Amino acid sequence: MAEPAVFTLVNPQNGNLAFKLFAFDDNSYFDHIQRNNYYSLIWITQGTGKVKADFSEYEFNPDSLFAFSPYQPFMLAANKNITGMTIQFHPDFFCIHKHQKEVACNGVLFNNIYQPPFITIDEKSSLTFKMLMEQMKTEMQNPALAQFELLISYLKIFLITASRLKTEQEPQALQAIAELKEPFILQNLKQAIEKDFKTKHSASDYANALNISAKALAKITKSYFNKTLTDLISERIIIEAKRELYLTNKAIKEIAYELGYEDEYYFSRFFKNNADISPQMYRETVGFGRGA
Repeated sequence: MAEPAVFTLVNPQNGNLAFKLFAFDDNSYFDHIQRNNYYSLIWITQGTGKVKADFSEYEFNPDSLFAFSPYQPFMLAANKNITGMTIQFHPDFFCIHKHQKEVACNGVLFNNIYQPPFITIDEKSSLTFKMLMEQMKTEMQNPALAQFELLISYLKIFLITASRLKTEQEPQALQAIAELKEPFILQNLKQAIEKDFKTKHSASDYANALNISAKALAKITKSYFNKTLTDLISERIIIEAKRELYLTNKAIKEIAYELGYEDEYYFSRFFKNNADISPQMYRETVGFGRGA
């Protein structure tokens, strides 16, 4: 009898997906827009194509590992059949924000608005990932004491390995877009967005602050990040809003105010336009931290 290709754990408290591992040999899972309420790690072992994620489109090759956050829109357009493996996990099972000190994948693998949402897997990492996935499969087929804890340990190693790989590759990550080193103006832009995204929401604010014309800054941003400056600002605000909805029980009105929106309803519309879900529904389906 053939080994099952899908391994799933559900949260016994609410019946929702907790952790899932499966193999795929075509693109039927990912050939339409995905907006899942869990994290997805997708390893393409064979095949090529394009990935559409958020506001951008990138080409991918074999041995690409994608990392998508809850409700991050994405789809894969394969040139022909693709094969690979997928790990999916809900923040209730493992919350990357709460384990940032241990794993440090937030802002590297996930929620990085300046880099493509994937890395290239080398031979050494490939062996590590295969070994970890086999251990996960074995653990999921033989439920025993501390099953969740062991799976989380394997997942942590997987995420740390992938994060280290992305950090090593990051200097080369933009070479497909431009052979030149990232302009100094973009380093300043990243710092400015990080410092002021809660108070400055328009592209012109940043152009003025950097003493460059809005048109020139828009052209540089699009050529290096494959996104508009407005996209970058919006994504950074949404990442922060999601983090607050995740980890706190603050009222949505309070979160809106902290992010520079005096009108809660305007903020909710902005969130829904960018995340395709209301802040309240996001909180209910992804959940907020109720303890460590």
